[in-house]
Amino acid sequence: MADRTILVVGTYDTKDAELNYIREVIKAQGGRVLSMDVSVLGDPSAPTDISKHQVAQEGGSSIAQAIASGDENHAMQIMAQGGAALVSRLYAQGRFDAMIVLGGTMGTDLALDLCAALPLGVPKYVVSTVAFSPLLPPERIAADVQMILWAGGLYGLNSICKASLSQAAGAVLGAARAVELPDRRKPLIGMTSFGKSFLKYMVTLKPELEKRGFEVAVFHATGMGGRAFESLAAQGAFACVFDFATQEVGNHLGGSAISAGADRLTNAGRTGTPQIIAPGCHDLVDIVGWHPRPEKWKDHPSHAHNRLLASIVLDHAERRAVAAAHGEKLGQATGPTALILPLRGVHDLDRAGNDLHDPEGLLAFYDALKSACPDALELHEVDAHINDLAFAEKALEIFDTWRAEGLIGAVESGALT
Repeated sequence: MADRTILVVGTYDTKDAELNYIREVIKAQGGRVLSMDVSVLGDPSAPTDISKHQVAQEGGSSIAQAIASGDENHAMQIMAQGGAALVSRLYAQGRFDAMIVLGGTMGTDLALDLCAALPLGVPKYVVSTVAFSPLLPPERIAADVQMILWAGGLYGLNSICKASLSQAAGAVLGAARAVELPDRRKPLIGMTSFGKSFLKYMVTLKPELEKRGFEVAVFHATGMGGRAFESLAAQGAFACVFDFATQEVGNHLGGSAISAGADRLTNAGRTGTPQIIAPGCHDLVDIVGWHPRPEKWKDHPSHAHNRLLASIVLDHAERRAVAAAHGEKLGQATGPTALILPLRGVHDLDRAGNDLHDPEGLLAFYDALKSACPDALELHEVDAHINDLAFAEKALEIFDTWRAEGLIGAVESGALT
């Protein structure tokens, strides 16, 4: 039964055989295909459902203008802009259920824009010669994109690349059939954390917020998790955020590869989403555990979480710089913003008696943060550790007060009003 339609995107002038192979695998499994050509110079062996001319026009240009520019990067950005606009509109019209994009570096660059144009939950697959590569900036990767390495397939079909292409074709069709799309009728709380062993507040907060009729999504703030959180916040997807693991601000400031992007801690504020903030793990900068330690961190103490991830412990001057960055970002907020300062520590390792306990460093950070924060921000100091019940209770108190004041919509029959 042809029950799902897959949008198959690529440069059909140079990848015609590979794209048509994907199409045939999908059709053989009972799926339908909608094809989109994003090439510039050549033509496909047979017309696609959406031509390159339609894509370029949607990008505010034409194929003739793209060719006349004499710059392949500029030309592909025209196609990326047009392609992103088209996939957004076509999905809204119900023309397809999932998307798969094939490409090398050029096609992958375009694919990231197309994936970002689709809502969370829509299956989106990228078959790429640079899948999982550090060439791909975290801030451009959609929250739920799937990738598979296109091994041995840069030019022409062979048994090696067919193994990748057929898996991807089956995966995207299977995902389109199996996906349970997010229930947009239920108000969503976005929360950040750094793992249950480090930060424990979600154990209390999640069931309490669910009792109040809200759904809670907890994001692992290790670069990509923070990126997903910020991308959804930018879409206005959250009724409120509980952003209690903000070390990605310091990661980005310190030049770490584990970055959620320059806009970390800004998008909820920009959209006016009510936000409750606490600076969990602000004294740490996460680095890739198996990379050589950068020279500037050579003399800093550190903590190894595992073979993948390690954390550098910041000195007091560095903590003050991170505090200033927090204040600058929170100053951009247009909606209700509360900052909770747990006075006894911000992660499990800095409790009294533990290895990273540093009350002077915590005080230096808080003094700098209070000086940097805008006057309109609600400031709450709690004589507790971030992992204590008193911290979670303070967050719920703020949330409940905002609800009573009408700053967060009421829940009625599973919907936010």
